[in-house]
Amino acid sequence: MVLGSIAVPIDAQSILLPSNTAAANPITGCTIKGNISRSGERIYHLPGMRDYDKVRISERNGERWFCTEDEARAAGWRKAHR
Repeated sequence: MVLGSIAVPIDAQSILLPSNTAAANPITGCTIKGNISRSGERIYHLPGMRDYDKVRISERNGERWFCTEDEARAAGWRKAHR
């Protein structure tokens, strides 16, 4: 609950908590980020990769979380180059 608010935004946790505590999907605990590039390419990022902390997942736009690399590859995503 957020004190003094009538309604809590759906993304309150990602706004209020530091990014390193939100490094995993809060529902599944999976840490592999599958995002879609501007050109439409599906790319997954592992913790520790250069851009991992910058990547934000928008499930509304078709992006998603994965628990394993095998799961990401089976879904048609490729590993980020860096």
